[in-house]
Formats: sequence, structure tokens, C-alpha cells
Amino acid sequence: MSSVSLTAKAIRSSLIAAAATSVALSGFAYAEESAAGNTAEESVERIQVTGSRIKRADMETSSPVSVIDASAIMASGATSIDDVLQKMTASGGAMTNAAVNNGSGGNARVNLRGLGSNRTLVLVNGRRMIASGTGAASSVDLNTIPVSMIQRVEVLKDGASAVYGTDAIAGVVNVILKRDFEGFEMNVQTGMSGHGDADETSVDFTLGNTFDKGNVVLNAQYTKRGDASQADRDFSDCPIAEKGEAGNKELFCAGSSYSEGGHIWGANGADLSGRGGEYHEFTDADRYNYSKDSFLSTPMERINLSMAGTYELSDSVMFFSEAMYSKRWSDQQMAPQPIWNSSPWVYQPKSAGGWMTDDLLPWVADGEEVSYGRRMVESGSRDFSQVVDTVRVVVGLEGEFENEWTWDVSYNKGKNDSVDTLANLHNIGSINDAVLAEEFDPFLQSSWEGDSIAPFIYTELNAGGSELDIMAASLSGDIVDLPAGTMGFAAGYEFRKESAYYTPDSLTAQGLANDPRVEPTAGSFDVNEAYAELAIPLLSDLPLAQQVDLSAAIRYFDYSTFGSDNTWKLGLTWRMTDDLMVRGGMSTAFRAPTVSELYGGKSPSFDQIVHPATEQTQAEVTVGGNPFLTPEEADITTLGLVYSPSFVDGLSLTVDYYDIEISNTITKVDSNYVANQCLDAGGNKINTDTALCQSANISIDNTGRIRFDNGLQNVGQTNTSGYDVNVAYVFEGLGLDWRAGLDTSLLNEYEEFDQDGTAVDYRGYITGGVGAYAKLKTNFNLTATGSDWSATYEARYIDGMDSFACKDDPADCYAPSVDAVMYHDLSATYDLTETVRLSGGVNNLFDEQPPYYTGNNDSNTDPYTYDVLGRYFFVRASVKF
Repeated sequence: MSSVSLTAKAIRSSLIAAAATSVALSGFAYAEESAAGNTAEESVERIQVTGSRIKRADMETSSPVSVIDASAIMASGATSIDDVLQKMTASGGAMTNAAVNNGSGGNARVNLRGLGSNRTLVLVNGRRMIASGTGAASSVDLNTIPVSMIQRVEVLKDGASAVYGTDAIAGVVNVILKRDFEGFEMNVQTGMSGHGDADETSVDFTLGNTFDKGNVVLNAQYTKRGDASQADRDFSDCPIAEKGEAGNKELFCAGSSYSEGGHIWGANGADLSGRGGEYHEFTDADRYNYSKDSFLSTPMERINLSMAGTYELSDSVMFFSEAMYSKRWSDQQMAPQPIWNSSPWVYQPKSAGGWMTDDLLPWVADGEEVSYGRRMVESGSRDFSQVVDTVRVVVGLEGEFENEWTWDVSYNKGKNDSVDTLANLHNIGSINDAVLAEEFDPFLQSSWEGDSIAPFIYTELNAGGSELDIMAASLSGDIVDLPAGTMGFAAGYEFRKESAYYTPDSLTAQGLANDPRVEPTAGSFDVNEAYAELAIPLLSDLPLAQQVDLSAAIRYFDYSTFGSDNTWKLGLTWRMTDDLMVRGGMSTAFRAPTVSELYGGKSPSFDQIVHPATEQTQAEVTVGGNPFLTPEEADITTLGLVYSPSFVDGLSLTVDYYDIEISNTITKVDSNYVANQCLDAGGNKINTDTALCQSANISIDNTGRIRFDNGLQNVGQTNTSGYDVNVAYVFEGLGLDWRAGLDTSLLNEYEEFDQDGTAVDYRGYITGGVGAYAKLKTNFNLTATGSDWSATYEARYIDGMDSFACKDDPADCYAPSVDAVMYHDLSATYDLTETVRLSGGVNNLFDEQPPYYTGNNDSNTDPYTYDVLGRYFFVRASVKF
């Protein structure tokens, strides 16, 4: 069989396999049919696949690449690419999205392999995207990439630092934007949940024109999303807590001990509530239901503007440019602020010659030290808002020499700026000063109302941003003809500079607010990098070795912060027969510390914990940067096969094994783990001889809140391994074209090691802060296409898991595990005319509710992992000509 025919079959099989990993399979037919039409006499276009800089005639490389095209994204009803990427079976852990109200900042991020969004590299057209979002961002906010401009998304599920540099440990998401679009397209979409909330509207248009010397594409997209409240869902309308003895636990509608009307802890054992205006013994009925004031899904408004253009300067040189701008307005809402005095107040009632109200008598004695906490309902909810501007501009030249070697030079400039505010906060420092000056009686209820509290209310204003500059040059082509084929190469140089800053509100920076002091962040670094890559054909046209190719890549880097090093990759593709190909690779990868990790100021984080020493479910954890951090290092191995049986036309099977071992990790240890390792049930310090507990500096304050340090360090390692299995089948039946795909990820191992070498096993567990690590995740897709319509059914399965908080004693938990969850989606399109298409769908068709588990994250569940909105409807009208 000729090499061209082999190539055509390889591309066809690859595209079928890629369809298996897509959210919807529609849109792949055109590529498959085009490839199938090739003959030995026709030339095959060389393409550059994510994971390699070398242009190849065969789409299959030694690394697994999944392709999601524009029609697949449209069929899902997604208005942001994170809606699609976060549903991939290879995604996991904690991913911020619209359902994450507490701490998301309106950002949207993808997390391959559950290894963290900062270990997933996001590219646009093969080049780095500016780190974006709020604060000193260190990963890409997917809100900045307009869905309507996307041609396809290539997801490399393998390390690629030798090709792309830092961050490419878990994989690479390469978003390919429309470049050769011609004509006009407009889409109008709207949708809402079955509860009548979380409404979303999107309008976009794309305009493109090709002329003699080049082309230009313009795109604009406007998206507006409404909110949904935790109060409007049965599973989240009240924060659930557990009580009772082990083995006989029961649930009750609980909430926070920082309650309405104030909560008082006296030195002599008094435990009082001021709820209702009169003090009484505190009971569970006095706890504050903070769910009723919190968003279940957050509102957002976004504008995306994009442009891409090319212009031929000569027969062999072309100018190209890309420009993207996004502006986002987003909001989150949480319950009124809980405040507390960091040191006790001395009770001085008027009846004993003091200046305070007598309302605490007879529970509290004159001169007794009193701890105080209060939910500031009189001031209203805490309202978070962000305004984020992101700009990315790429300009460059690309061309071809007479020997057909191609080259390019480019400049990539990105800038991200954000302003975020938090309204209805209280200056507890000034309140404490007023108490000490006998000007503010904290035990008198009217003190916390109206004009009395107004001088102490403020709005926090923070600013942040990041900046990226890259100058790059590359060269690629064929260098020598070998017996088995032509050796290809690519080489290049890059200079990159990154800077970031975060300026907290002045009151927060001075530590005058109720929360501990937050320090500013500012810094930058630069790096020089050079890389080389070879594609070496070893064998061809032999029994069980129709084509064997070796790929090799190496990258040298020199950072201003920690010095120089290198990373490499070796890959092998072995096409044994027309039907069967084996592939594998070994590589090293790295992740350099970001500006925020190096220079981040210390700040508080309130993490969910379950600990017998306290009834409070949050710990105050101090986090911060470390300028002495060094890169994370990874060793990655992949092994897989691609099977396209000739006796079943249209069927393709891929199985890939991956093993990722990350050392020198930059992380903080799970807060639940720290608290339980370093504090016993009585609140006493334990394991004080371990590095973990020495660095934690743990304590428990007079309100029962656990406090400790958990700053970033190069500590321990992370090991994960598993399998990706993909099956795709394209066939005809009943007069229709059918495409079916099954995408499965099996998690074999996921362990993190702390600085003491103690393994923390997350496989099969769902956590209270770092998401979920299901052993099995499966997506199934089936699309039927007629002459003027198509319909798609999708099912998404997430295996059952155990709660990480209950790992040591499941009997002490009401819900130590969650059952498997399956979501069902339906969508359809109908071509009303040649230029007008109507489409719509229902996601979560059977209104599957997210499960409750002990030690949950938020909304009594895990919004990182499960759908919290329930059944969701969308409709869309498209015009194209």
C-alpha cells in the first residue's frame, strides 16, 4: 500500500477517534469524507497537530489528542468553552465555573487529570494565552475566549513542556480560532433552568472576507447570565449539619454559630444568643441560615471582540495578526458578614457602675471577659463584584524558503486588569477602638443598627492584573530522505516576560478589617528558551511494521528567578498493519513558579474542615508566596493503541495509559489533613515533631475557630495514573447517518505526599475543597443526521465516591459516600432554509439533583463536580450566508 493511502487511512481513523471524545459528534463527517476521498495520486496537506511543532501528513502522533469542533460545541448549548471542557472525562478536581459562588471571582478554568488548572497549559492558535481573571492571575480565564470564534479545540492529554515550556504537565488545551472564514454568521441563543432562574442570553456575529492578498475575520459576542439562589433548591436551601452518636447520625438545618443578634461566649461558660432582640441560652435554633443569601449560580455579563487577518507581502512572505478583547462584569453574593472580636471584651454593666447595657445579666458577671461573634444582617449581604479587561494581540510574519522550509517570527502581547469590590464589610478594628473608648456598646442591639453602625461599614476595593510579552521565532521542514521516509525537524527561540500585581484594599492591607491583614503582591520574571524537535522515520513497508516513527524534542530554558535547566520528550508510533497502531512516549515536564506563588502577599483563606475540637466548619488558614520556590518537575509515560478494524467500516478504538509523577510540587497541604494531623479532639497540639505541624503553627481561638499557616512550599510529590478508552463508530442505517462515541477515563492512582512523606490518597474520594477524583467517568454520544436535521443524545456518568472527610471513621458520618450520578442531555437542529438553522436542547433531562455528603464544599454538595441547576433548556437561531 502506498504511503499516501496509508496517510489517508490514518487521518480518517484519527478523526473518527477524535469524534469519540467530543461532546457531540456532529461536524466530523465533513473531515472524514474529505480524507476518505484521497487517492494515491492526490497530495495530502501537511498539518500541525497540538503537541508538535512539525507539520505532518499523518494526524496521528505518539501522544493522544482529542478534537472538539465548533458544531460539537454549538450542539451542547455552551456559551463559554469551559462548559464543554469541564465535562470531559479527563477533567477533574476543582474547576471554577458559574456554580462556584464562594471564591470563584467569576473565573472559569479547566483542570485536566485533576492536577490543577495551573498544570494545564491553554494556548490560542498554538501560542500562549495571557493569564487572566482577577488578582495576580496565574492561569487562563476561559471567559476571555469567545465560543463563536472557535473553529476547533485540540486537547493533548500528555505532557508537552519540551514543545511548549512551562505548565504543560497534565496536558494542553489548544483553541484554534477561525482564520479563513468567509461570509456572515449570526447566532442568538437564550436559555433558563426548569426553576425559571439562571437565564442566559448570547448574541454573536462573525464576518469574514477573502481577497487577493489575504483575508480578515471579525467576531463579536455578547453574553448575559442571570443568577440562581441556594434558597430556591431543596438540596441547598439550608446548610445541613449532622448530630448524634457515631452510627446514629441525623441531619438538621444548621448554619453558622455567628448568628443574628450576636453570639456570646463568656469566660465562665455562658453561651448566649441575642437572636430576636433578647439574650437567651444559645441553641441550634439560633444558628444562622447563610444559604438563603448565597447564589447557587452566579450572574455575569461579558463582551468578546476578536479579529484575525493575513496579508501576503510577497509570494513567500505573509503578515498575520490576531487580536482579542474581553470585558467581564461578574457578581457573587454571600450571607452578611460574620464578625468577631480577636480579643475578649470586658463586660461592664451600668448596674455595677459601668457603661454597658445590663442585658447580659445574670449570665455574665461584672468584669468578666467575653468573646463575641455576630452576623451582620442589619447591613445586608456581602456583595462581590468584578470588572475584568483582557487584551491579547499577536503580530508576525510567516513564510517559506525555496527548499520548502517554513519559518515564522511573532510578537505576542497580553494584558489583564481587574478591579474587584466587596460591599457591606465592617471595620472591626475601629469598632474595637470605639468599645475600648467606651463609645460603642457591642452588647446593646441598637448599636449595630442605622446611624450607629454606619461609620464602620465600608466597601473593599482591590485591583490586580498581569502582563505577558513573548518574542518568538521558529523554523521547520524536511532535512533528509531516509529509507523509511523523510526526517522532519522544528527549532525555535522564545523570550517571555511575565509580570503580575495585586493591590488589596487599604484597610485590608493594614489589617484594620475583620479579616487578618492581606499583603500586596507584585513581581515579574523573564525567561529565554530554545527548543528543537525531530520526526525520524525508522521503518516502513515491512511485515508488522508498515510505518515506525520516532519523535524527539528538547527544550533549554533559563529563568531569571531560579536559573537554567532542560526538558525532553521521546515518542514512538508503530503502525503494525492497516488496522493497528501502537504508540508511546516518555518525557519530562516542568512548571515554573508564577509571580503570585513567588511574591504573593500573605492572606487569609477560610477552608472547610471537619474536626472534633470545634463545631465550626471553617478554619482560618494563612497562605502566601515564597520567593525561593523552584520549578515542579514531572516524569510522564504514555502507552496506547489505535485500532480501526477493516472488517467494520467506520469503527475506531483507542486505549491510552498515562503515568504522571510530579516532584517538588508547589502546594499547600489539604486543610482538613493539617487540622486533624496537628490538633487532637481536645484542641491540643499533636505531632509537634513533624515538619508539617511545625510549619502549621496551629492554634484554636476563644471562639472555637482553628487557625494555622499553610503557605506555598516545594514539598512532596503527586503521582497519578490511569487509562483513557475511546470508541467511535460512524455508520448508516434507517436512511440516516449515525455517529456514536464512548469516552471513558479510569483512574488507577492519585496520591499526594506531604513534606513528611505521608501519602494522601484521593482516588475514589470527593473532598471539601479540591474537587472529586472518581475512579470511573464515562461520556456517551449518539447523533443521527438527516437531510436537513440532526439530533444528539448524550449521557455523562460519574462513579460513586467516598467522602475524604470520613476517610478515617466512616461510621462517624451520616453520608460517608455518594452514589454514582448520570446526566442525560438532548439537542437537535433543523435547517429551516439554506441560511437559517433552528436548534435547541435540554441538559440534565431528568433533573438529576447533586448528592449530599459529609464534609461537602458548598450548597451541601460539590459544585466543582455536579450540576446544581437541574434541568436546563436552551434554544438558538442561526443565520449564515
